[in-house]
Amino acid sequence: MEYTLDYHDIQANILVNYAEFGYIKARYLFFEIHDSEQGRKFINKIQKYITTIPTPQNGIILPHIITNIAFSYNGLKQLGLPALTLQSFPDEFITGMRGRRAILGDDEKSDPKFWDDVYKKNIHILVSIEATKQSDLEKRYNEILELLPVNKEVQLLDGHKCQEKEKTLPYQEASALYQDGVPTAKEHFGYTDGISNPFFKGMTEEMGHLLGGGKKSGIKNNGYGDPESATTWQPLETGEFILGYRDEAQEYPVAPMPALIAKNGSFMVFSKFHENVGKFNQYLDEFGPKFPGGKEMLAAKFVGRWRNGAPLTTFPHEADANQIAREREEAILAMNLAQTPAEKIKARTRFQEINKKFIAFDYNDDISGSRCPVGAHIRRGNPRGSLEFGQKKAFNTPSALDDRRRLIRRGLPYGIAQSPDSNEGEHGTIIMTIVASIKRQFEFVFQQWINYGNDFKLANERDSIVGNHPNDKGYMVIQGDENNPPYFLSNLPRFIETRGGEYFFIPSLIALRMMSEGIVDPT
Repeated sequence: MEYTLDYHDIQANILVNYAEFGYIKARYLFFEIHDSEQGRKFINKIQKYITTIPTPQNGIILPHIITNIAFSYNGLKQLGLPALTLQSFPDEFITGMRGRRAILGDDEKSDPKFWDDVYKKNIHILVSIEATKQSDLEKRYNEILELLPVNKEVQLLDGHKCQEKEKTLPYQEASALYQDGVPTAKEHFGYTDGISNPFFKGMTEEMGHLLGGGKKSGIKNNGYGDPESATTWQPLETGEFILGYRDEAQEYPVAPMPALIAKNGSFMVFSKFHENVGKFNQYLDEFGPKFPGGKEMLAAKFVGRWRNGAPLTTFPHEADANQIAREREEAILAMNLAQTPAEKIKARTRFQEINKKFIAFDYNDDISGSRCPVGAHIRRGNPRGSLEFGQKKAFNTPSALDDRRRLIRRGLPYGIAQSPDSNEGEHGTIIMTIVASIKRQFEFVFQQWINYGNDFKLANERDSIVGNHPNDKGYMVIQGDENNPPYFLSNLPRFIETRGGEYFFIPSLIALRMMSEGIVDPT
């Protein structure tokens, strides 16, 4: 039986990674509500712009400008939601990101006292705008400003840092990074980003990739045609990401009341991460020549992928990784140039076959970490069943331990690093993490897998790239193989610093309408 969702009720950013559809420009706006009635009127007016996907089975057709909306706990409170409804939200959402900073490891240079000024204000509403062109971005921005009440009962918040020192903006700008005038999928450290995201029940093949994005069932048949392992790939349960549906435990995730306010909604963690490009390049330049395999191999060991995106566990040799990356780039170009339906189908089929090698892998043949280190960034974020350390029959689903921790990632880079030595300035990545449970998914991953290593038998070793290395004195153990002993890296600096963030609730269109009309009734 086909599993379908009420797509018209679900905000499209939950289902679709806009960047894959060419939406490479973004602007994020934060609002503060000073008057409940005017706040409800504002969201009533903005509803006409909110993007959903009415009929994805006939192909995803997105408007040329995309808009989505989300609310902090204090924003919902300011809108006048009933006390019983407010109290039914999860505690971590009520507390907010600043209040959970100890769990997330936001200390030292990531401490909230160093965040952009806007994150020190009362953020109630997040409105995100995505477009393929800067002019469209400006158009929607101005349209939204026209919806605001004249007496500032709903106020657009200033305080986002920008490239010009001592100047702030009333929005956070983001954009794909360009190389020779062509947009890329790179982030500031030079890695291809956004390769893999979860695939769950109700998604269509245009929304993501089942192989690598779903879960391996452990059943030996070709149900979804994975010729290399002959293992069935299945979609994750929808309730891991959208409220009102069963999750991997066959339970309904904790959600607010009444049911209509939660159904088809989700939670989002909005994070602004500054990248210390100078520290990263300096470390590679200093230790790369000493490392077996050289600088690029060391960069690959940090992340678990070569900088072109090829997974290290599948492509341990740089030449092979470069070859498959070239084939992937050619396949993407062919999809962009395809004109007729037949050409498009052929090009997409070719891309899917190649892209599978970038996402449909596990660590069953690399349990020891001799190719991809056990503590590499992508292995910490999605262990792909390797936490069983070879005990493949411990669960019916090989990845049962980590399927409860999967994260949807959206976002784009922001700013430009002025030089390879640049640490100061405004450049990094905006990441919007979408989950059904902030605590069980996002916070667990950051606390237990990113900033602690016990589950990986690595004691208190932190993630080399995004870990909060105390006093720039982090370390990493790179496992050896038959030709090389283990390699120990020390004095790892904090490559990434948090510059702001907040927890948000993404309502469905029905919930948004209820909120705007003031008819939320928890009884």
